Amino acid sequence: MPTMGPSGSSPLATGVAPAVPLRRDALVIGLVGVAHASSHFAHLLLPLLFPVFMTEFGLGFSQLGLLMTVFFVISGTGQAVSGFAVDRFGARPVLVVSMGLFMSACLAGALATGYGGLVLVAVLAGLGNAPLHPADFTILNQRVSPARLGYAFSAHGLTGNLGWALAPVFFAGVSALSHWRTAYAVAAGLYTAVLLLLLWQRDPLQTRSGPITRPARGDSGVDFLRSPVVWWCFGFFFLSTMTLAVVQSFAVSILQALHGVGFEAATLTLTGYMLAGALGMLLGGWVAVHTQHSDRVVALCMCAGAVLLALCGTTWLGGEVTMGVLAATGFAVGIGGPSRDMMIRKATPPGATGRVYGLVYSGLDLGFAVSPLVFGVLMDRGWYQATLVGAGAMLALSVIAALAVGRRTRLGSA
Repeated sequence: MPTMGPSGSSPLATGVAPAVPLRRDALVIGLVGVAHASSHFAHLLLPLLFPVFMTEFGLGFSQLGLLMTVFFVISGTGQAVSGFAVDRFGARPVLVVSMGLFMSACLAGALATGYGGLVLVAVLAGLGNAPLHPADFTILNQRVSPARLGYAFSAHGLTGNLGWALAPVFFAGVSALSHWRTAYAVAAGLYTAVLLLLLWQRDPLQTRSGPITRPARGDSGVDFLRSPVVWWCFGFFFLSTMTLAVVQSFAVSILQALHGVGFEAATLTLTGYMLAGALGMLLGGWVAVHTQHSDRVVALCMCAGAVLLALCGTTWLGGEVTMGVLAATGFAVGIGGPSRDMMIRKATPPGATGRVYGLVYSGLDLGFAVSPLVFGVLMDRGWYQATLVGAGAMLALSVIAALAVGRRTRLGSA
């Protein structure tokens, strides 16, 4: 592998990944994928056990929804700030700290005796989740060959969905065999293993770091905030994530209430949604590499997902078909995932990767924070159909934001 760029500078100094063997790229992609799966697994540390907490601690949907709001407000605020930390100190130390916080959150869950303990889980997990996306995408953009970035984004999204898919099976399985507290303790052990892996394979995760670069004279380092396309990207993540938050937080309860589906079957349906999303990501990687207009791919996929989700909210299909259609929704949205990340990359100003991804992905956290509050009220009122239809409407609105990103990027207004 070359150690110097064409101008005599190192690849890390320029931030441009040289041509490297597939094995090297695969190692980087794999390590980042493990970290990404770990963060998505952490998204479900609390919501999967909502039915248990309602019984054991006497909590309602609004109180439980507030836990997720705490998680994602902390994560979103921290994500916008952590993009600067990634650009300044590098992505590798940030990932290590995140895994330590996830481990602590799991230990706090194992010891929780009431609502206060669950709030502590939300706080620690939110802090751990904050830097993941700016760190991940900084590593991928700097260390993976440009020709393989579409596939790297596909693998990144796929591993995230696998993390979501693993969580329901893990918590349902360990809780059934032992206790929900044991599940948290075992999860802490898993995070310890990931932490050790990242420390062992630290060299492939090294990224350029140093004082925040100023690409143009007079640029304060935050001038990217003036770019309308960055805020359209933020809006897309906010709207589309409101839909995902409904599926993650309330799909199990909705299936039980509307169709009398058992807890185990409803939980497996959520896993099916995530696995279907992962399969969609695989196909979406090929689409992202071979399609010029990423925004149009994203728009088509979000439209399809919105229609399918609205069908799930009609109750016309019955329990079994609804579970299948819900999984198909994950597949439709998953196809658009790699094109979404390519869309963001095209809209990112030079020298601001960590900062832009930090801000844009904080829209994801804001969507996760707001959605449980809004739709938790509908759930408490028993408006289960309106919850699913409303989630589909949010996904449909995200199409407008995606097309606006593509239009402004092509006009060079980013």
